[in-house]
Amino acid sequence: MRTLNLFLLFFFLFALNSYSLPKCEGNDFNKWDRCFGTVEQGGAKYVGEFKDGEYHGKGTYTFASGNKYVGGHKDGKRHGKGTYTFASGNKYVGEFKDGEYHGKGTLTYANGDKYVGEFRDGMQSKGTYTWGEGEFEGDKYVGEFKDGKGHGQGTYTYADGSKDEGIWENGELVE
Repeated sequence: MRTLNLFLLFFFLFALNSYSLPKCEGNDFNKWDRCFGTVEQGGAKYVGEFKDGEYHGKGTYTFASGNKYVGGHKDGKRHGKGTYTFASGNKYVGEFKDGEYHGKGTLTYANGDKYVGEFRDGMQSKGTYTWGEGEFEGDKYVGEFKDGKGHGQGTYTYADGSKDEGIWENGELVE
């Protein structure tokens, strides 16, 4: 119930903010400034705020692939807080910078795996990765990451409670 209430509050605030801007005028969105409009191109659709002809402010971008982003934009890129939902069922909720995951966020995979922590330039940086199903179900890695793998100081806890602690490189314990 709380999630539903938060969603409704976000939706209400988003709608209230969006409609406080004037409707964008004309067909050339490159000229739209400080207005709210809709652009459809190549099967993709953006509904939201514009500044200087760019997506800027709150908006929803639905990709031709079925992926969808709802949140902040700056200079035509995802920026600030938002939710990126993939057609595959994966979902990221968190902070963006220059179109990339950057800052605090949660990446939930369709298979039940989950990463909660810091992102830098679109990649996991420091946090907790928990496996949801399959061979590694119930296992958890807490620590530093590089290129999507444990790298640096970290602790891997197995589903049975045993642990490997130390320095990791490319997902392997080295010290």
